[in-house]
Amino acid sequence: MPFSIVVGAQWGDEGKGRVVDLLAAEADIVARYYGGDNAGHTVTVGDKTFKLHLLPSGVVHPHTIGLLGNGMVINPAILLNEMDQVRQSGVSLTTDRIKISHAAHLITPGHIALDTALEQARGRQKIGTTKRGIGPAYTAKVTRSGLRVEQMLIPEKFEAVVKNHINQVNSQLGGFEEQMSLDAEKIAQDYRGYADVLAPYIAEVGLFAYQALEQGKFILAEGAQGTLLDLDHGTYPYVTSSTPTAPGALVGLGLGIGTANRVIGVVKAFQTRVGEGPFPTELSGDAAVRLRGTGENDWDEFGTTTGRPRRVGWLDAVLLRYAVRVNGISELAITKLDILSGLDSLKICTNYQTGDEVYDNLPWGPADLSQYQPVYEDIPGWEEDVSSIRSWNELPDQAQAYITRVEELTGLPVNIISVGPERSQVIIR
Repeated sequence: MPFSIVVGAQWGDEGKGRVVDLLAAEADIVARYYGGDNAGHTVTVGDKTFKLHLLPSGVVHPHTIGLLGNGMVINPAILLNEMDQVRQSGVSLTTDRIKISHAAHLITPGHIALDTALEQARGRQKIGTTKRGIGPAYTAKVTRSGLRVEQMLIPEKFEAVVKNHINQVNSQLGGFEEQMSLDAEKIAQDYRGYADVLAPYIAEVGLFAYQALEQGKFILAEGAQGTLLDLDHGTYPYVTSSTPTAPGALVGLGLGIGTANRVIGVVKAFQTRVGEGPFPTELSGDAAVRLRGTGENDWDEFGTTTGRPRRVGWLDAVLLRYAVRVNGISELAITKLDILSGLDSLKICTNYQTGDEVYDNLPWGPADLSQYQPVYEDIPGWEEDVSSIRSWNELPDQAQAYITRVEELTGLPVNIISVGPERSQVIIR
């Protein structure tokens, strides 16, 4: 029963969509298991660039079936718009190709309004939320007051449920300054329309996935965001509201323990994050601009969802070892190796230090990293452009040494090396 999981081993934006697209060529089913449209995967195929937020990025392969798992929170307006954009690029998305879990939860304008109001109220203590309604939707789920996708299957009742939900949100918004009331009648009508369109795509995704595995089908699960944004295991409170780590794939798709047989951790050749929170190896000034880019290219370090410039820094092996442990990662995929070309020297954080104590691993997890200073190891850089290289032996010696050092620091093989955004710009070992 081949079931592989692709997870981000940093703060997200590692290039998971790039790796999923590569592996999806052999998959029968591709699945998203948690998160919402606060995450974005970019896939480049020839002259086409797909920026996906809810659909599994593997659906750009026409032979795959895409699953949206029960762990997701879905804004139906965003989903329908995304489906239209993919269709306009020539990819068919029929009801046979897309299946949405009946147990996934819905995001409404009410959740978005609450998200915005709460973030504004935090002032200097803001978390850096994308204001897409993700947190309030998951809050409603936990308090058992959320809207589930399956309610769309009874449209005459669904409209009343949405209206009641918006009225309750308006009561909550009354406690915040400068918040306008939402039009419950219009929103309810809009969601009734979304229900009419999406109803044929709704399925029991867990059962579908289980039966597919029994038939020997290959399922590829893709997480959103990254390990360090996990609600339990990330840099709390600067985290997302869900479980992007590999164990979340089982809960978020309705599959049992022991199902997965491969976990691929995707790690950028350096480190980035969007939003607030700790970042021990963060760079500033010219060095940061060099790694980030200017924003002129799709692959520059600006958020797929928000457009915000990403914070950048050197690769952190302490946090990477942590990600390996909590995910059960079996192999690594390194992306954006090409961006490091032209740098005279590189650094990798191998340990943390506080006072006289040096740590290989995090003694208390990653929530509070303020007390630690990164211990760096210098590694020679390389001048050669590696974007056209397709085999390990053709890489410059210094690039091979950099990858080998990552393997030594994590104890895992690096089996996939991305040297550019195109589907073909990859080295398989």
